[in-house]
Amino acid sequence: MDEASADFRARWERELARFRAGPGAALLADARVLTLPGDAPPWIDTGLALEAGDAVTILARGRVVAGGVIETGPPYALWAKVGDAGTIWRGTQATQTRDAPNGGTLRLATLQGEWGTRDGRLATPVEAYAGVRGAIDAVCLRWRGDASEGLAVLEAALHDDALVVAESARRAHPVPRPPGWQYLWFLGDSDIFAAGHGRGRDGRPSIGACFRDDVAILQKPVDFPLGADTTLSWRWRVAELPSAKPENELLQHDYVSLALEFENGRDLTWHWSASLPAETGYACPIPSWTPRETHVVVRSGRDGLGSWCAERRRVRDDYARFVGEPPSRIVAAWLIAVALFQHGSGAAEFAEITLESNGRRLDVL
Repeated sequence: MDEASADFRARWERELARFRAGPGAALLADARVLTLPGDAPPWIDTGLALEAGDAVTILARGRVVAGGVIETGPPYALWAKVGDAGTIWRGTQATQTRDAPNGGTLRLATLQGEWGTRDGRLATPVEAYAGVRGAIDAVCLRWRGDASEGLAVLEAALHDDALVVAESARRAHPVPRPPGWQYLWFLGDSDIFAAGHGRGRDGRPSIGACFRDDVAILQKPVDFPLGADTTLSWRWRVAELPSAKPENELLQHDYVSLALEFENGRDLTWHWSASLPAETGYACPIPSWTPRETHVVVRSGRDGLGSWCAERRRVRDDYARFVGEPPSRIVAAWLIAVALFQHGSGAAEFAEITLESNGRRLDVL
């Protein structure tokens, strides 16, 4: 355990002892303070026993570094579940509060690679944990009743601790999720995409993306034929690109895009590049995604950033050109935001996403 983790644990153990001896006695049912080493494979049992519906708060800090170069922290790196067979989740920010979905002990893990099952088995080799440096420190709090009163009293008792303040602010200002869309389960929920950041023409809604040092994929199921005349059109306003470097290199692969998923499990995603020429196509440089995702550059450079731009793509032509023999159906639309590799930030807004084919029209957004 490094000095920062030791200081974190010692401080929180002191503060929680004081809190339990004072105003928190009637509010806090149990707590754990622990450090999750980055090289420890999933899962670590915290020993914090929960009943279904119990409110639990997790406050986290720290970073883990894989291969000496890929650095992540909460929310992306820290995952939780209740019991051995519980469904995994991650917080949308570095702090989180939620009701336990089932009974059991709270278990935590850092993620290196990719999840393969919803109960937290890996799809990628466990050997990826070997040599990972760093750690995530976490405070886990089980409340008696609703968490709001406990967090308010804890914030006052700890003299505005940054993590507690952040969690109170997160709860006071929830990010509205776009209706009909859900996050890709093995990347987890996020606050990146939000409804109500603007309006498309004719009263149609838009979806805003604001992100820093995180990743998310927002999905909406569709059922639409992929024919010779199938077109995808949309409007977007990209205010900030998360990379200033070519995105086709792994450690520079930060971008914001619109994608379509097809019945064969592959997806095609159109993005605005910082420097790759328009009409460049390339396979995703993330090894686990290389066989299933292909990127197409729609626009390049800074011209037009901050303004609404309209796009229209012949989907089957793009698929045949950049991927291969096209499938027959489109099964989902995705919005993707990545700023995990260079730890930068990005901002965009999407509106009027439409599929058209042979006289049929589907307004995705």
